[in-house]
Amino acid sequence: MSHYPFEALAAGQPPLIPVIHVENADHAEPVLEALVKAGIRLVEVTLRTQAAIEVIRRMVKMGSPAIIGAGTITRPEQFAASVDAGAKFGVGPAFSPSLFEAARKTGLPFVPGIGTASEALWAREAGFYELKLFPAEFAGGIGWLKHIEPIYPDLKFCPTAGINAGNAKDFLACPNVFAVGGGFLAPRDRIEAEDWTAIETLSRQALATLGA
Repeated sequence: MSHYPFEALAAGQPPLIPVIHVENADHAEPVLEALVKAGIRLVEVTLRTQAAIEVIRRMVKMGSPAIIGAGTITRPEQFAASVDAGAKFGVGPAFSPSLFEAARKTGLPFVPGIGTASEALWAREAGFYELKLFPAEFAGGIGWLKHIEPIYPDLKFCPTAGINAGNAKDFLACPNVFAVGGGFLAPRDRIEAEDWTAIETLSRQALATLGA
C-alpha cells in the first residue's frame, strides 16, 4: 500500500482545502455549491460544531465532485461517525495511539497533526506519512518545512492555521507540501451571513493565484 493514501485520494485535485465551520446544517448545500462552482474539490468540515456530522452527511448526499472529509478529529469515536456520514478522509490537530488505532480500524485515510520534529517522527513510526503542520504559522512555517525536508524526505505536509491567499502559493512551493488548508476560502462569518457569492469569489481568487 502507498505511504500516501490521502495524496492518492486527492490526486489531480486543486491543493487547497477549505476548513469550514458550519453551525447550521441548512448551510451545508449552499456552501458546498459555492466552493464547487469556484473549482474547489476537497472540503474539510471541522467537527467543532454539533451540526458537523449532519453537514458531512448532507454534503455527501449531494453527489458533487467534491471529496468531503472530517476535520478536528480528536476522539476515537469520531472516526466511525465520520465514516458513517460518508467522509472520505479525516484530519486531526494532533495525534494519539488511540486515534491511530481508530483510523486503522475504520480504514479512513487520516492526516494527523504535528507541530515538532519529534512529533513528526512519532507519527512516521506509527505508519503515517502525510501530516498536518499545525498551527503552521506558529510552528515555524515555511522555514520549518525547508529544514525538515532533508531530515524526513518521505514525509508530506498539509500546513494549516495562518495560511491565506497571500502565502498559500509560497507554502505549496515547498517540495514536502501536498496541500494547504484554512478558513480563508470559506470564512465562518461569510457562511453565517449566507454570502455564498463572496465564498465563491474568494475561492476563485485563491485558485487563480495558483494558476489552477
